[in-house]
Amino acid sequence: MKSTTNIAKMKTEFTLKNATSHAGSKPLLAYLEKIKLEDAFRQIGCGKGRNTLFPFFKILMYLLVGWLLGCERIFHFRSLRDDSLVRRFLGGRCPHHTLLYKELCRAAVSMPTIRRDLKALNLDLITPCLSDECILDLDSTVETVYGNQEGAEVGTNAQKPGRKSFQPLIAFEGKSRLYLNAELRSGNTHCSRNAHTFAKETLQRLPKSCKVKYARFDKGFGGETFYSFWEGKQIGYVGKLKWTHRLAKEVAKCPHWKRYVDGDVIIEGLCLVYKATSWKKARMVVVIRKAERYDGDQLQFDFLWDYEAIVTNLDWEPIDIWRFYNQRACMENYIKEVKHGFSIHRIPTDSFKANEIDLLLKLLAYNVFERFKMDCCEPVHRRYTIARFRKEFFHVPGTIIYRSRQVILKIAAAFQNEYSWRRMEERVVLLQ
Repeated sequence: MKSTTNIAKMKTEFTLKNATSHAGSKPLLAYLEKIKLEDAFRQIGCGKGRNTLFPFFKILMYLLVGWLLGCERIFHFRSLRDDSLVRRFLGGRCPHHTLLYKELCRAAVSMPTIRRDLKALNLDLITPCLSDECILDLDSTVETVYGNQEGAEVGTNAQKPGRKSFQPLIAFEGKSRLYLNAELRSGNTHCSRNAHTFAKETLQRLPKSCKVKYARFDKGFGGETFYSFWEGKQIGYVGKLKWTHRLAKEVAKCPHWKRYVDGDVIIEGLCLVYKATSWKKARMVVVIRKAERYDGDQLQFDFLWDYEAIVTNLDWEPIDIWRFYNQRACMENYIKEVKHGFSIHRIPTDSFKANEIDLLLKLLAYNVFERFKMDCCEPVHRRYTIARFRKEFFHVPGTIIYRSRQVILKIAAAFQNEYSWRRMEERVVLLQ
C-alpha cells in the first residue's frame, strides 16, 4: 500500500518497552554464557563487599560486552544501560557509566594481581586454538593522548608529532591471529627496550603444549641481547635490519646475486655474514633488492635498486626468508582491528595502571570475538572485521516479550542475514 502521509505529519510516541538495538548479538551473549566467562571473572579477587550492588566481575563483564558491541569510550555505555537484552544478560540492571571509571581506578590500586589474572584468563581462553608450533609476531603501536595522563610522554608519533602518547607492546600468534601478551608503555619508550624481557614473559605464559618455533619482528627491535635470547631458546627468528651506510658497503663487495623473479619487477637476493658494531658476533643477513624493468634486459644503474636487509638464524633461501617475513605484514591488520574495532587508542582514565587494565580487557574482547568466529561462524564470516560484523549481525532492532511463561526476542522481519544468524545460534547451543 502506498503511503500518503508525510513524515513530518506522523505522530511520535516513546512507548515501546523492552526494546534493544543489539538484538543480533544474542548468539554472542549466549556464547559468553556457554564458555562461562563470568565464572572466570569471579575468580579475580575484587576487594569489594559481598553485598555490593555491582560486583567487580559484573563490571568486567559489562565492559567487555560494551567493547564488543561498539562502545568506543566509557561514556558511550550510556546507550547500553537501558538496552533490554544487555540488561537481561547482566541480571536485570546495568551500572551507570561513571561507575566504570571509578572501578577501573579502584582496581588499579586495590588489586595488584589483576594484570596477571587477566593475562592468565586470556591464555586459558585461546589455548584450544593454538597449534603445537606457534609463530610469535611482535610489534608496537602509538596511542596519542590529549591530556596529561600518567605515564604519557612525547615520543615518536608520525600522526601527531609533539603530542604525548603511550606505546603498547603487543605479541600476536601468526597462524591464529590471536593476541598473546601486551604491555602498556610510555610514548618515549623505544621498541627494543626490555623487549627480550617481554618475549621471555610471553614464552613463560604459554602452555607447554604450545611451542614457539619462529619469531618475527621489524627493525624497531634488535640488539645483541634480543638476538641472543632467541638463539639461546633455539627459536628461529627473522627481523628487519636498518639499512645503514656500513651495511651498504658490505653488500657492495658482494658481486654475485641470485635472481629469483625475472619479470616486470626483478628480485634478486644474497646471503652474507655481517657483524654490526653493537653485536658481539657475526650473524647471517639476507639482502633482497628489487627494481622495475625498463628498456633492455639489464638494469644500467645501481641506484634503481630498492634494498631490504633481514637478520636471521634460519638456513633458508633468501627469497623464502623474505617471503616468510612479509607474511608478518598481516599483523598491521591485527593492530588496526584492535585499534579501530576495539578502541585501544581511546584512553579512559588518568591512571596508568587503570589504562593498562582497560587495554588488556579490550584485547581480551578481541580474542573472544576471534574465538566466537572460529567456533560458531561460517568460513566466509570468519574474515569479517568486528565493524562489519556489528553492521551485518549485531545492530538489529528487536524487543523482548513475555508469552505463556516464555521469554521471546522478536527481531525485525527485514533482517537479511537470518539464515546465517540462526546457524550461529545453533552452533552455540551445540558447544560442549
